[in-house]
Amino acid sequence: MKINKIDHVSINVKDLSEAKAFFLDLGLEVQAEWELDGEQLDRIVGLNDVKTACVGLGMPDGQAWIELVKFYTPSDEKDNQQPFANTLGIRHICFAVEDIEAIVAKLKKKGTEIFSEIQQYEESYRLCYVRGPEGIILELAEKIR
Repeated sequence: MKINKIDHVSINVKDLSEAKAFFLDLGLEVQAEWELDGEQLDRIVGLNDVKTACVGLGMPDGQAWIELVKFYTPSDEKDNQQPFANTLGIRHICFAVEDIEAIVAKLKKKGTEIFSEIQQYEESYRLCYVRGPEGIILELAEKIR
């Protein structure tokens, strides 16, 4: 028995269009869009009367896949909590980037929350944390050559 790779990361969102636009603006590409419902989906996710809309976003080279999911039913009526970098649980997605300064400047211009200015970690990376729509935390990492 072995694990071959992480297939995808799923992010549940209230505003599918806003989340999709955010990731497209970062350079991901739509790989697929679909809607699902029915008894089989209910059994898979362990909920009743499930109806979803999904957008699969990938890197141009096909190495990463993010699945944005909007649950129409049942909906989560709780307000979206704004987690911090140290909040327990799965917390952020890290993107390896080129020209971190240009990306952060673009995100700032669009009003994206930037956790800190770009920081250099030893002689290996330049890093920055940002908060996307609905509290999604991204780490941007530019390898120092």
